[in-house]
Amino acid sequence: MNTLRIQTTRLCLAVILSAGISTGSVSAMDQWSQFRGDQMDGQATTEHPVRWSESENVAWVADLEGEGWSCPVVWNDLLFVTEAVPVGEEAIQPDATNTGGDRRRNREADPKDRTYRLQVVCLDAKTGEERWRQTAREGRPVLGRHSSNTYATETPVTDGKYVYAYFGMMGVYCFDLNGELVWQRDLGNYPMRAEWGTSSSPILFDNKLYLQIDNESQSFLVALDAQTGKDIWRVDREESSQYSSPVLWQNSQRAELIVGGTFYRSYDPNTGDLLWQLNMEKGRSSATPLALNDRLYVGTEYRNRGGADDGGGFLFAIKPGGSGDLTPSDSQDSTEFVSWKVERSGIQMASPAYCNGYLYLLERRSGVVHCIDAKTGEKAYQKRIPGARAFWASPWTMGDQVFCVDTNGTTFVLRGGPNFEVIAENEIDELTWSTPAIANEALYFRTAKRLFCIRK
Repeated sequence: MNTLRIQTTRLCLAVILSAGISTGSVSAMDQWSQFRGDQMDGQATTEHPVRWSESENVAWVADLEGEGWSCPVVWNDLLFVTEAVPVGEEAIQPDATNTGGDRRRNREADPKDRTYRLQVVCLDAKTGEERWRQTAREGRPVLGRHSSNTYATETPVTDGKYVYAYFGMMGVYCFDLNGELVWQRDLGNYPMRAEWGTSSSPILFDNKLYLQIDNESQSFLVALDAQTGKDIWRVDREESSQYSSPVLWQNSQRAELIVGGTFYRSYDPNTGDLLWQLNMEKGRSSATPLALNDRLYVGTEYRNRGGADDGGGFLFAIKPGGSGDLTPSDSQDSTEFVSWKVERSGIQMASPAYCNGYLYLLERRSGVVHCIDAKTGEKAYQKRIPGARAFWASPWTMGDQVFCVDTNGTTFVLRGGPNFEVIAENEIDELTWSTPAIANEALYFRTAKRLFCIRK
């Protein structure tokens, strides 16, 4: 194991232990417990192959019964994934919007008119064999969804004792590791913008489950007791529909719950009290923020379509210790608590990744990557990756390599640093919007129809 892996593993373990999550005999290399990993930073704590295909370095492949863009999560030898399985007829598969997909079949049939089983599936992470499958809810959806969305888009989270699955307006469910239902909650049904559906994943910290429920009528942020599902605290939010997930920022001064929107806000994770806010100048919050020690990187997608959210596109680097309004004035790009501000940063649907001192942001439609110096905010390059289609899944890093998977299932591996270099292309020719999980020296790669375990 090299020095970078040792340092990263120790850091992950320190964060997990301080969060009050029971690790037992599980090391940070054996788990990927929530969206983008234990720290939600997309940094691998174990090595997986750099090259693969549908037949090369594939340990196993499991067929998926239903739709879902949720990411797999792993705890030791258990892998969890959620699905929306159609009852009695074939699912309306999401299409590759803006990548040549046929959208007519989605317009001809309304997914709300179909019955779905919302399921949590547990697989053996080493063999791909199904351990158990439980239905959280069966019935017609309570809200519409965009043709590119699914009814199982939110990534589950596990603490090694329970697995928590959130299906948007159709409830949150807690199962033990044997598949027994422990508790469930209906947090309400609220309209989403243009019936696009939901996507914000829950996170777990200090035995609290946090959910960001931004919508068109009554947005709120809630902390649930992870053991019982009961409210610990709930705060209203002055936001409309947003799609990013919250993150827990553990910096040198305190723990902060960071939640995106047209204003980025920091909350006390124990009480829900507002610590600070930052005006993002509108835009859409789809990408989840990135927290790295004493720096927090937040941004919203640039919008220019004549809507109320036109604007945004900025990326900010935040220092810890702030309170109140951190928004720089019109003449400022930095303040006491804002290190820098970048205009038209390139942040869109995919969440940013960090490697070798640089941030990597992927554009949704054009296959373009933006590389930004994490200390200064200066842009090192803006390049279109040759042959790349749209990017919806978030990139991840391993050592000095950055992995970017496009909607066609091709993963482009970039050399980390200020110079643009593609060092590998790995093709799995299937529609892919889910961000992989990395654990057990393996990559768990979900497409629209199958789940691959990539391992030497």
